Amino acid sequence: MRYLFLHRPFLHRFDHESFQLRLSEHVRRWGIGYLLLIVGAALFQAHFGFGLNASPSLPHRFFLIHKGELPQRGQYVAFRWPGGGPYPAGVTFVKVTAGMAGDAVTRADRDFFVNGTHVGQAKTVSRQGVPLELGPTGVLPAGRYYVRAPHPDSLDSRYRLTGWVSEAQIIGRAYALF
Repeated sequence: MRYLFLHRPFLHRFDHESFQLRLSEHVRRWGIGYLLLIVGAALFQAHFGFGLNASPSLPHRFFLIHKGELPQRGQYVAFRWPGGGPYPAGVTFVKVTAGMAGDAVTRADRDFFVNGTHVGQAKTVSRQGVPLELGPTGVLPAGRYYVRAPHPDSLDSRYRLTGWVSEAQIIGRAYALF
């Protein structure tokens, strides 16, 4: 049996010195760009993040979160879920800030109001048939927020499970992207 050896021009001897020279040229030319890209990404991650609203509770699905920025009334807020119910602790929630420190949260039957403005009606059971306990009422203390979403199935401050969101839970203000 005869073997035929083909000439393969793409198989050539590796030149270590030539490779090092080309690599050092590449690093000199692009190194500062790579470094700036890495520093920029680190700075972005330190001050910003992204949030995804997986439910239909808000009209937007994707949010830019400015970490550490506290929201004002009517603005989106991103916060960490404390745990319980259908979600594990640490999940990022995005809602609308409806009440802040000093605001009065009242309830008439299952309708909730912040400073006399209707903010939602609480359901008796979840979509899965689990009974829902009503959220707190009274004057919001310092460092607490009443959060809501316009959807009737939103898990927000109408329910004890969410309650009033503490400032310690807040990641930052959220901006709707789409």
